[in-house]
Amino acid sequence: MSVARTGATTRPRTLWEEGQERGRNVVVLGLALALSAVSLDLVLSGELTMFFGLAFIASCGVLALVVRPEDFFTVGVLPPLLLVAVFVLLGVLRPGTVGAADDRVIQAVFSGLATHSATLVSGYALCLLLLAIRHRVLSRQFA
Repeated sequence: MSVARTGATTRPRTLWEEGQERGRNVVVLGLALALSAVSLDLVLSGELTMFFGLAFIASCGVLALVVRPEDFFTVGVLPPLLLVAVFVLLGVLRPGTVGAADDRVIQAVFSGLATHSATLVSGYALCLLLLAIRHRVLSRQFA
């Protein structure tokens, strides 16, 4: 556990103060988590199910908590880019998982985004909410 210094006293860091990972590391972690969820879902069910959606939403929350404050912007724009990257990869390799089997890549990506729009909105909202809470807590600490 880390310890934060406030004047002459030290206190344990809160959950909101813990994130210390660089932005590019968090991007790689996000991609790894999303692709792991896709792989597991495809192995278990052969398609993207609610498991992928819940794993993506949880991943967005984790990414918002582990990033350092200097890289909040990177994580703040990451969820939609991450989902598009995953759907482009699936559109190239297995378009039937995000759209119709005979869809082209772009059509498969848009079909996947439309189908999983609630996942995207929920993950993005959670990410931005956690970043806002962290920003507020950290700005009060240094005020």
